[in-house]
Amino acid sequence: MKLALVVPGGVDRGGEFRVIPALLALIVRLARTHEVHVFALHQEAAPDCWELAGARIHNIGAGRTRLRAIAAIRAEHRRAPFDAIHAIFSGSCSLVAVTAAKLLRRPSLVHIAGGELVALPGIAYGGRRTWKARLREAVVLRGADAVTAASAPILESLRTLGLEGRRVPLGVDLMAWPPRAPHGRAAGPARLIHVASLNRVKDQPTLLRALALLAGAGLDFEMDIVGVDTLQGEMQRLAGRLGLDGRVRFLGFRTQRELRGLMESADLLVMSSLHEAGPLVALEAAAVGVPTVGTAVGHIAEWTPAAALAVPVGDAPALADAIRRLLGDEELRLRLAAGAQVRALREDADHTARAFEALYLRLRAACA
Repeated sequence: MKLALVVPGGVDRGGEFRVIPALLALIVRLARTHEVHVFALHQEAAPDCWELAGARIHNIGAGRTRLRAIAAIRAEHRRAPFDAIHAIFSGSCSLVAVTAAKLLRRPSLVHIAGGELVALPGIAYGGRRTWKARLREAVVLRGADAVTAASAPILESLRTLGLEGRRVPLGVDLMAWPPRAPHGRAAGPARLIHVASLNRVKDQPTLLRALALLAGAGLDFEMDIVGVDTLQGEMQRLAGRLGLDGRVRFLGFRTQRELRGLMESADLLVMSSLHEAGPLVALEAAAVGVPTVGTAVGHIAEWTPAAALAVPVGDAPALADAIRRLLGDEELRLRLAAGAQVRALREDADHTARAFEALYLRLRAACA
């Protein structure tokens, strides 16, 4: 098959920085047996093309991006027809993919991968904050031939809008994250890790306030925070005011290879997000035997209580209590780790590729 994937970015030509690991894992697997063209709306400011992960990347660039993306898909279709057009993320990506598919009379798919279905006006986040955006999503998602999402909570959000979707997690690449059995805690401070960009939706203030409560209660721990800082040092300053200097390290961006070593040495992944479709990092942690405690979003919500521990969004005391509970109950911590690993290995990147391939084939047959 010839496939078009429409993405916002995450396909940097270097393949290591400014990438979305789960997206690259999917592209690699699809490109083994199909001709894959990736139309990236905003990877670089200037239009360009390059090869990556076995696929042809068409970077659209700034200025009339959506119109030029549709034109680029149509031009490539004229060279040889596409069998399916697939948006990874809704919003602009789905608008481009579904419009192009309608014009070319090809099937379209949309994968909900972020905050497309939520509105968090307090932090100016989400795809449903304006009536225009809500109308666009309603029209575009109803125009798609198939809609998928990573986790059960996102499927429930679709149902509230009168839409049905299929659950297709963006799985972890087990070649990059070889499985490691859950392991007991070593002597010394508990090793905690948090992996996310420092931004409003990840809600690191709740995380830091939970850690301050644990420090005040005398818990011995160290926390590594991994992710690009988009808040100009605000979280570092908050950590200092909360007395967490010496306990919390802000490590900035780390490559997948660097992150894996940090994750394997951790006792617990802690997430504090206001919203997640995944997150993929919970699957990466599970692959190497590390359980997750966090707010009730995405995979954390659907895995609790058998494979994760979830607490209400924004509740620092509850998050602190959950961390304390897991660190104080080794049997529970290892049981959650094992349950999470079963899920992550069952729904890995190979599973994701097979699920999407099955959808492509079904939709192509229906349109024949």
